[in-house]
Amino acid sequence: MERMDKNNLVGKVKQQSLEPNFSAISDTILGSAQACQGNPTHLLALLRLLEHLHREVRDGLFQESLPDNRQALYSLLREIEAEGGWPYIQRMKLQVLLSNLLVEMDAEAATETALGSSTLQVSEGNNLEHLPLEE
Repeated sequence: MERMDKNNLVGKVKQQSLEPNFSAISDTILGSAQACQGNPTHLLALLRLLEHLHREVRDGLFQESLPDNRQALYSLLREIEAEGGWPYIQRMKLQVLLSNLLVEMDAEAATETALGSSTLQVSEGNNLEHLPLEE
């Protein structure tokens, strides 16, 4: 999927005649994300909160406000299509997350090889232990 520039997206949302508090909400969310930069645990918590809010609004208020006649529904569908489609929160694929881990592991292995490391890393649960190699 094509990645959108967040500044363009925020600009587009602000240009649409949305409620005035949407701009403040957007600024607050982006500010919170920037404050969490470098802390994946906090960023993940923010993403989970956004997903929860998306689901709550979609399944509650949005569904309750859907038109009850064909013409109004058709008009809404045309508006959705004209304004960029259905809102969707895409999840990061596990493969992307693992590829970052593999790159890090390759770099670590290269460093250990260059240093002539004589230890073996053994995983026991969540704990990693370095054991000397027998010669």
